[in-house]
Amino acid sequence: MNQFPIFVNLRGRKVIMIGTGEMADAKRRLYERAGAIIIDDEHSQAALAVVALEDEGEAVAVATRLKARGLLVNVVDRPALCDFTTPAIVDRDPVLIAVGTGGASAGLAKALRQRLERLLPENLGRLANSLFAARDKIKEQWPDAANRRRAIDAALDPGAPLDPFTDGTDEAVSIWLDSAEQGAVDQVIEIDLASADPDDLTIRQARLLGQADLIFAQSDVSNAILNRARADAQRFDLAAYQRDKAQGLTLLIRMK
Repeated sequence: MNQFPIFVNLRGRKVIMIGTGEMADAKRRLYERAGAIIIDDEHSQAALAVVALEDEGEAVAVATRLKARGLLVNVVDRPALCDFTTPAIVDRDPVLIAVGTGGASAGLAKALRQRLERLLPENLGRLANSLFAARDKIKEQWPDAANRRRAIDAALDPGAPLDPFTDGTDEAVSIWLDSAEQGAVDQVIEIDLASADPDDLTIRQARLLGQADLIFAQSDVSNAILNRARADAQRFDLAAYQRDKAQGLTLLIRMK
C-alpha cells in the first residue's frame, strides 16, 4: 500500500488552488462539491493545496514553497510531486467509495468507478442513514461490541435483510431489528485454500475473511491472503489452535 486512504472533512475549510484552465476548473468543482472554500493566494492559511499549472518548472516551484509551509499538496498530472492524490469517486452520500491508483492511471480509476456506479443501488446512502439513526437501538439490542458487529455483518451479507446490493425499502433496518436474534453464535469454520493467490479466493472465503474475529492460519498461507482479513482480526499460527480459544467467527485456514 503506497498511499494511506483517508476521508477529509473540508466543509467550510480553505483549500489553496493555484492555476487556471480546464485542469484547475475540474479540481475546483470537485473540492467545492465537498464544501471547501477555494482561494488562490498561496500565502494564505489552508487545509490543503492544489497546483494545476501547465509549466513544469513553475509547478515544481509553487509546490516546493507550499510544502515548505507544511501543507499537503496535490500537483495535477504529476504524481511524483503529490503528497496526496484525488481518487475517482462513487457518491451515494453519505456513502463514498474512492478508487485510487496512486497517480499511476487516472483512466483505470475512472473505469473502475464507472463499473461500480452500475453495481451500487441509488438507495445505498439511505441505508447508511437508517443504520446511523438506529445506532442507539442497535447498541441496546446488542450491548457487547463484538456481538453487535457480528449481527450487523450477518444482516449485510448477500441475500440478508440489509444486503447493500439490493433495492431495499426504507423500513428495512426497522424490520431487521424487530426480527433479529438477540444472541450471537460462536462459529469455527475451516477453509482449504486452492492456492496462495488471493484472486483464487471464492466469494464465500473472501467474505469470511472480512468478518472473522480470530484467524488460525497454516504457516504457508501467504500474507496476500491474510491481508484480506479485517485489520483488527487476531491472527495465530494454526498449530496454536485449541477449541477453547475460539470466539465469535473463528477461521482455520490451510493450504490444500
